[in-house]
Amino acid sequence: MKKLFLIAFTGIFAIAFTACQSSQTTESNLNQNNSVMNMNEMNHNSVAEDLKSMKNRKGSMKESSPDAATAPYDLQFLDTMIEHHKSAVDMAKHIVAKPNNKELKEFAAKIIAEQNKEIAQMKKWREKWFTAKPLAMNMEIPGMMDSMEGMNMKKMEAPGGNLLDLRFLDMMIRHHQGAIRMSKEALERAEHTEIKTLANQIIKSQEAEITQMQEWKRDLSR
Repeated sequence: MKKLFLIAFTGIFAIAFTACQSSQTTESNLNQNNSVMNMNEMNHNSVAEDLKSMKNRKGSMKESSPDAATAPYDLQFLDTMIEHHKSAVDMAKHIVAKPNNKELKEFAAKIIAEQNKEIAQMKKWREKWFTAKPLAMNMEIPGMMDSMEGMNMKKMEAPGGNLLDLRFLDMMIRHHQGAIRMSKEALERAEHTEIKTLANQIIKSQEAEITQMQEWKRDLSR
């Protein structure tokens, strides 16, 4: 009788032990599944944030006109450089409107005057050579994307003083470097002599302005 009782007790213990192990295994699997689900959710959120960030960056950058790359090069240059000049004028207006140092304000006013004049000239050429042609602003022209990407007009909303001046100089130096690169390509690809003359003028004047801005930047950074 004792032997039968011992056998029965052993069997019950084995069943209970197996059930306990099974429960622990199930709980462990559930925890692992939850961990995987949480990780997948984190990865999904991370990807979503990356896509949102990319969308925001793209949204802050102008896009090329439809089929711009198929338009005549001279038309691409005119429409793209007009847009490039407009952004420089917008940037310079922030300096003119702030109580900054007189020298830099005069420089910004000079940029506005000269680049508005060049914009007007390029619009006349466009009307003369490419009447009624669709806009062909091409962000892929070498120098355009780089110089525009570094621009953030919100930084120009800072109060006057060295911080604003330095931000302006940083962005305008980069902007000028892009214009020079665009102009050097125009010397090789443009068909109209007038565009090549303008390109040479941009290279000469903006290289000199970059040198001046770099000197101001060193002085302001001390």
